[in-house]
Amino acid sequence: MFRLLFILALVFLSQNILSQEKREIYVIVHGAWGGGWSFKTVEKILNENESIVYRPTLTGQGERVHLFSKNIGLETHIEDVSNMIKYEDINNIILIGHSYGGMVITGVADKLPSRIKKLVYVDAFLPYNEESVFSITKRKPNKKDLEQGFIYPFWVSDEKKPPKDEPHPLKTFTDKLILKNPERNKIPTHYILTYEKGLDPLNDDFALHFERAKKQGIETYLFESDHNPQWSAPEEFTKLIIDLK
Repeated sequence: MFRLLFILALVFLSQNILSQEKREIYVIVHGAWGGGWSFKTVEKILNENESIVYRPTLTGQGERVHLFSKNIGLETHIEDVSNMIKYEDINNIILIGHSYGGMVITGVADKLPSRIKKLVYVDAFLPYNEESVFSITKRKPNKKDLEQGFIYPFWVSDEKKPPKDEPHPLKTFTDKLILKNPERNKIPTHYILTYEKGLDPLNDDFALHFERAKKQGIETYLFESDHNPQWSAPEEFTKLIIDLK
């Protein structure tokens, strides 16, 4: 009897391991001022689709706001995600970057290309080597930004309680991204440009990066929503993510 139970336990364990190996693994990197908290609904929907989801929060943001420093740079945030991947020991990752998160996932892909199955940019920066956020966006640092060393989210009331957007370190926007590994370019990649109804998507702030994606032969998609589809259209947005081939 004991032997039979032991065999059945082994069968159950092997089936469970096989089931986990077949599940998609998503790592979602949020944008500036944000945090992993902003993708909770997307994670819930992906979990219902039997996927595994990680939502790392970048240093100084979200629940890690107590670690905020003006010295936090782009490389800090790249290491946040790279180290999470290494310490969680995950592979075959669908790595998603939203907005500023595009800078981060590009750096992560440069460091860990063999662990990444797919890259997905969502209304995100698609940088080339030695580019910074400020070198590829219309916005430039103003005098107050430079004096403070951070960019304050003016749309958030000081009285608002978490979860909420937090000040973002300026250095992450001025640091140049250094890319060294051409293996990064072999990763299947997708670019999603969001646009609001009635507006020309090619006048969007991220249209430049959408055009870059098309020139590089990256699969591109237009998705009707505001800049934060994880809030404004989570079900439709998550379905698009799941359906990407």
